[in-house]
Amino acid sequence: MAERSTAAVDVADNSGDEPLTAKAEQPTADGVAQTRERDTAADDDTADTEKPMSRGASSPPELHSGHKLARRYRLEECVTRLDGFSSWRAVDEKLRRAVGVHLLPADHPRARSVLAAARSSALLGDPRFVQVLDAVEENDLVYVVHEWLPDATELTAVLAAGPLEAHDAYQLVSQISQAMAAAHREGLAHLRLTPSAVLRTSSGQYRIRGLAVNAALRGISSDTPQRTDTEAIGALLYASLTQRWPYEDDAYGLSGLPKDIGLIAPDQVRAGVHRGLSELAMRALVNDGATASRQEPPCTTPDELVKAIGEMPRIRPPEPAFTAPPEYQRTTYQQGSYGRPAAHPGLTQTVITPPLPLQSRTGRALKWAVSALLIAALGLGSWQLADALMERDNSGDATETQTTKGDDKDRPKPKKPISIEGGQEYVLKGSPQDPGDTGNTYDKDPASLWRTKTFNDGPELAPYKPGVGIVYDLGSNQHVSAASIALRYGGPHTTISLYAVDSLAPSTPIESMKKIGTTTTSGTTAKIEAKKPVKSQYVLLWMTAVPESGPDGYYRAGYKQAITDVKLKG
Repeated sequence: MAERSTAAVDVADNSGDEPLTAKAEQPTADGVAQTRERDTAADDDTADTEKPMSRGASSPPELHSGHKLARRYRLEECVTRLDGFSSWRAVDEKLRRAVGVHLLPADHPRARSVLAAARSSALLGDPRFVQVLDAVEENDLVYVVHEWLPDATELTAVLAAGPLEAHDAYQLVSQISQAMAAAHREGLAHLRLTPSAVLRTSSGQYRIRGLAVNAALRGISSDTPQRTDTEAIGALLYASLTQRWPYEDDAYGLSGLPKDIGLIAPDQVRAGVHRGLSELAMRALVNDGATASRQEPPCTTPDELVKAIGEMPRIRPPEPAFTAPPEYQRTTYQQGSYGRPAAHPGLTQTVITPPLPLQSRTGRALKWAVSALLIAALGLGSWQLADALMERDNSGDATETQTTKGDDKDRPKPKKPISIEGGQEYVLKGSPQDPGDTGNTYDKDPASLWRTKTFNDGPELAPYKPGVGIVYDLGSNQHVSAASIALRYGGPHTTISLYAVDSLAPSTPIESMKKIGTTTTSGTTAKIEAKKPVKSQYVLLWMTAVPESGPDGYYRAGYKQAITDVKLKG
């Protein structure tokens, strides 16, 4: 299995799991009723089911902390022990990083399906999912090794502190919907997309753990997997807006809805909820129709949900709140008491009246004398300055003045920085590179970055890939005339072009896009100058060649590049 660079692993959550004999139409342990799903080809309803274990099924392996698998993975702490399998926090002693491990006996009735699900998930290679690193059957054991994200927080913990702001909820549903749409296009479903399966990283990106594997471990299946995952995304959005679980039973530390009132819109549960997100949650949750306010059709697949999100007005992040600086405090020295003893409390200080300015006849005469001397000095200085200027060559001065004025007219106006409001990776062929970290290229933090995968051949990416890049949203139409791109790796050679496009997901072929400029560099900075400013709201940064560089942390040697900062000017 190809290993990912992130030093982390997900673990199987056991939030309220019940025995696997739970029947369809009954609420499962996570508080979600296994809702019936409407098939597009027929009116017959088919319920999601969890496959019960047969009698005499194998018990979980009796392992302990310190046990090693494959002489490499040292078990540290058991975090789940449920129905014949266990999940552990472990250490990969070869790469010296934390990992997570699912363990079950090789003769477990679900061992084959778990192996198949893990291997299929590993082949996806999408960084929006917690990656499966290894799936092995060895010594009567089946174990699945996957990433551990030490800097990530479960959505259950995030919601325990309160509902999300509109922008954060928008990012949650957008990122998860896009990720699940990509997974379903590859034939993979989650079927257990709960708040425990969603992680928020320190950079604000959301990652999904347990793709296909968590359902296989519990024997969960569905005849309509896309509908199941779409309703789960709707439940996550509902919970993030209201801090309530959209079913009658409590789950994941969240209170359920009041009994006997049915499913009501989030903006009826809590005041101040964003109306568009409220309706979007209902469209994902309600099987037989949409909300009564707009009568929009329901979303039954992640792709439909992604399309509905794209039709919404973009929700911008809240303006940062600036605290007023503390009131200016005068120091003791400025108050005129420097070097004086502090007054004793309770004693009245004698106020010393400063002496009056000179009011006598002598004082007035002295002031007039000083004023006259100052006027005389100013006059003498002015006369000397004028005499020096008169001695200069008048013709030379005039020529120089005219030349200076002409230069000022011909000098180009300085370019103004253009603010980047958002960005999205542009995938023309194959899998995405690093879609969750596009914001790192314009967050003004030189330590954060967006990177490509490591390629075996180069520096030209074609024909394996026509190129990789990011589409930036400038918020409104801007005249773009220059760009400065800070890169991670130097060396020959990096080729980058800028294009004006019509949206964050342009459908126009590259050769038909309006080119702003292009450059090739062997350093760590690429500068692009346009011959003529191009007006556009969306700008595509397109990279077609990358340099060869050695190993970098967990990234192997090969042809790769990373962007740390992008600045546009107009």
